Amino acid sequence: MRVLRPRRTLAALLGALLAAGAASCTTAAHGDDARPGGGRGAVPTPFEALLPAPVSARAGGPGYAVGPGTVIRTPRGSGAEVRRVGELLAEQLRRPSGLPLPVVDGDGGHGGGIRLRIDGRAEGVGEEGYRLESRPDGVTLTARTPEGLFHAGQTLRQLLPASGPGTVPGGEITDAPRFAYRGAMVDVARHFFTVEQVKRYVDQLAQYKVNTLHVHLTDDQGWRLAIDSWPRLATYGGAGEVGGGPGGHWTKDEYRDLVAYAGERYVDLVPEVDMPGHVNAALASYAELNCDGKAPARYTGIKVGFSSLCVGKELTYEFIDQVLGELAELTPGRYLHIGGDEAHSTPAADYAAFMDRAQEAVARHGKTVVAWHQLAAARPAPGAVLQYWGHDRTAAAEKEKVAAAAAAGHRLILSPADRLYLDMKYDLTTKPGLAWAGLVPVRKSYSWDPGAHLPGVPESAVLGVEAPLWTETIATRADWEFMAFPRLLSLAELGWSPAGALDWESYRERLAAQGPRLAAQDIPFYRAPDVPWQR
Repeated sequence: MRVLRPRRTLAALLGALLAAGAASCTTAAHGDDARPGGGRGAVPTPFEALLPAPVSARAGGPGYAVGPGTVIRTPRGSGAEVRRVGELLAEQLRRPSGLPLPVVDGDGGHGGGIRLRIDGRAEGVGEEGYRLESRPDGVTLTARTPEGLFHAGQTLRQLLPASGPGTVPGGEITDAPRFAYRGAMVDVARHFFTVEQVKRYVDQLAQYKVNTLHVHLTDDQGWRLAIDSWPRLATYGGAGEVGGGPGGHWTKDEYRDLVAYAGERYVDLVPEVDMPGHVNAALASYAELNCDGKAPARYTGIKVGFSSLCVGKELTYEFIDQVLGELAELTPGRYLHIGGDEAHSTPAADYAAFMDRAQEAVARHGKTVVAWHQLAAARPAPGAVLQYWGHDRTAAAEKEKVAAAAAAGHRLILSPADRLYLDMKYDLTTKPGLAWAGLVPVRKSYSWDPGAHLPGVPESAVLGVEAPLWTETIATRADWEFMAFPRLLSLAELGWSPAGALDWESYRERLAAQGPRLAAQDIPFYRAPDVPWQR
């Protein structure tokens, strides 16, 4: 969702940038053991440099040298999923190290190794957390679940060099996430991106323990997923994009492949079909969906709020039921996102009536509703999750409606546009991106607390955080990754690390240590001037 407001003046933008630069974070630094970034300006040790910051990290004693004799050991009889986690970890470590790293069951093989253990009674780790122990004879990763083992493996990757073999420092880590939902969103509707490009993003998310990918599949400019019951949505509605490019769409098999690929990395897919607004691509594809029976032309601009499904037509509800039914069948996760933002062409009473029926359709297909926070002004269904995308200048009355929904039991996903919208410019020189929510330098993306951000909303009401990337101005992988990195790492830490770990001075040192890792992965990230990047 986007609000394209009148351009801010140069003076206003400069003021926003100066205010962001002056912001300070008052929460305490992490831990009292291997304190991240403990020495200002000093290069942090591997345990100090972990991102997101773990709950507890204790460095001590000699570590384990990963070498030609290293094997990855999965527990005998632990099942195919644990074995798959081991194989994926081996693949992730082979690329930078150049080592063979065979995966063996139990105690097979020779020499030291990296051992994966499932322990249903492991303390302090929950369902997603883990314990990592490194000693001269090997590294042991322990978790209650395969998902926890996967996250342990991502931490292990950061304890080794970005390229070449190395030694895992001696010590212990115990870790678990603060929030259950840690997400990123990509808009493939304004500009089309292939499944292979999105898979690359999945890998980038997973290595920083981001566990949800929200995909904005439809908008005024394009419909990106094949729907058997309404085939022209993709073949006609998908044949365009912002600026007049050819667009494109995903087949159902491509979508299934993406879902499976993400699932193997413990990233859940949340698909979004926006409604009742942002629907010009659908209206252009089928004249009968329009109230006057006339199909509009396809749209290649970036304005919002001008389109609406015909709330008074029963065909509209057959359409959304069939679309959501096919989408639910393709999506194993619990959520379907039905948009609901910027429906400026749908009267308020019609909007509420439409969203009632859209939510009923989601429930009928066995899924839980996610919608943008404008649903709070209507009638959120029991269990519906609201995604807040407001900003510091959002009207107090609007925020109060969101807080009231939270008080009524609706969980919130926080995506404040002036903190986590990855398409907002870093500064006045940023070429892609927009600035309607203000400039969002790296420090501003990090320096806020999701548990205390919205007045009247306690941390217990916050399901998690998500960083959306809207693509009106983003048409290439290079621009996508430049706008996402390094601010996506702010999202990762805000979602995973305990509140006491949130400290800008510590974070900037740890973020700097990620520079060589991002560069080794060919990610063209923005080198924020207030971060002492390592080369």
